[in-house]
Amino acid sequence: MNRPRCDEHDYINFLIATQKDYTCSEAARVQPEKENAPCHDSLNRLLYRMNPDTTALWEEAKNHVCLQKGVLVLDDSTLDKLYAKKIDLVSYHWSGKHHQVVKGINLETLLWTDGDSSIPTDYRIYTTTNEKTKNDHFAEMLESAKARGFEPEMVCFDSWYASLKNLKKVRGLGWYFCTSLKCNRLVDPDRTGNRPICEVDIPEGGRVVHLKGYGMIKVFKIVSQDGDIRYYASNKLEMNELKWLSFKEKYWAIEAYHRGLKQYCGVEKCQARVAIAQESHIGLAIRAFLRLERFSFKTGISWLEAKIRIVREAVRHYLARPIYEAFLTA
Repeated sequence: MNRPRCDEHDYINFLIATQKDYTCSEAARVQPEKENAPCHDSLNRLLYRMNPDTTALWEEAKNHVCLQKGVLVLDDSTLDKLYAKKIDLVSYHWSGKHHQVVKGINLETLLWTDGDSSIPTDYRIYTTTNEKTKNDHFAEMLESAKARGFEPEMVCFDSWYASLKNLKKVRGLGWYFCTSLKCNRLVDPDRTGNRPICEVDIPEGGRVVHLKGYGMIKVFKIVSQDGDIRYYASNKLEMNELKWLSFKEKYWAIEAYHRGLKQYCGVEKCQARVAIAQESHIGLAIRAFLRLERFSFKTGISWLEAKIRIVREAVRHYLARPIYEAFLTA
């Protein structure tokens, strides 16, 4: 049997190196000149023959996390496919970027962070044609993390995942959570009956209340400069405001991850129509991010600078011998 011309590492390296065009056609064009160099078809076949599970990501990520420390952050993001007509996995999802419902692929990620390094450890792709909901994926990834030996300081997620079932899932795993709550969540602050959390007086240092259907939690209230009010909660009742703010800051690591994955790893750029190819591309893009992140952590060089360095020598070479200006005199 003939060996494939390329493997997943070749594709990951291309995702890291290319600056704008993330297609298999471009990947074929930039291959080093050698016998049996990968062509468009061999790169395309790679995406179709891969088994798009998350095991390969974990095998690369597990050496860069501390199972007994850090924070697990879970959130989803919509990968833009605004003009897609015949691409599998594409459906309508809310986009924080566009502030409206758009066509795209919904990616859920479980990220580990200690505040300095951000390591994606697991992910799921949510589709409206699959029987599993986002909350099912939420539970699956946390159970998988538990089986892998994680004992995080905190599990962080936003209000979309803050259902009673999910809160009890985290508690059942023996972990603490930090999440945001919508203003209409019912709490009982003084055993006088349930009321919306927005009607409860919450001091600067937080307040312990009873969340309907769950039990005792500690809630915090944040008022932004534009008057927007947000409520946060944790089942760690002894938490103080300073510690809560540190966990809240670590939660935003996943927003930076989403930005890096889209801007520097081309996770949205796959043009294949079939689901397995899209899933393979997404998984390889996440592994590309992991390599950029580890390089950045070890060297202090940003993702952007790391990408630019790859082509800087080519630009310098062109500037020394520009070829296009000669056509002005032709």
